[in-house]
Amino acid sequence: MNYLGVGISPGNVPVYHGTNPMVIERRVRIAELLLRCLICVLSVLTAFLVGTDSQVKEIFSIQKKARFTDMKALVFLVVANGVAAAYSLVQVVRCVVSVVKGSVLVNKPLAWTIFSGDQAMAYLNVAAVGAAAQSAVFAKLGQTELQWMKICNMYGKFCNQVGEGISMAVLASVCMVLLSGISAFTLFRLCGVNKAKGNSGW
Repeated sequence: MNYLGVGISPGNVPVYHGTNPMVIERRVRIAELLLRCLICVLSVLTAFLVGTDSQVKEIFSIQKKARFTDMKALVFLVVANGVAAAYSLVQVVRCVVSVVKGSVLVNKPLAWTIFSGDQAMAYLNVAAVGAAAQSAVFAKLGQTELQWMKICNMYGKFCNQVGEGISMAVLASVCMVLLSGISAFTLFRLCGVNKAKGNSGW
């Protein structure tokens, strides 16, 4: 018995038959490709904005130059986003080949590798964004108890560009978290398919 794509199983449990698994698979692959492209672009922008940022200020006839290397958290942010951009570029090539060929991921070890890599990139970049944001707050507001100056009062252009870079990094991190969910979905669905095939062999 079938009504509007809903069948009735022998146990009187409604079973939905209206969605084509291949359509879902293709949509997931396209979403993954778009997210990876977006992460690659945002990571490159972050590394460029922060890595090329500098400002020279003359203090008591002495020129002081602010660079991203003056803050270890910003160095961490640039390195993390550089690694994320390179990793995303490799994965974009893999996704493009997968979409063009129409192949479905059936290799369980590869699925585990992608899942682990996506998780590592997400954790790495979230940590880098957190560290950079904390340093940015100290630079903006200072810390009177520790006699830390408000650096952004002197290096306004430098701080503004760092802020733009951190904003790009936040967006990239959100995309990485979403992508981790997609890779987890792909992996666990693959494990479910393999388990179902194993049970059918009994």
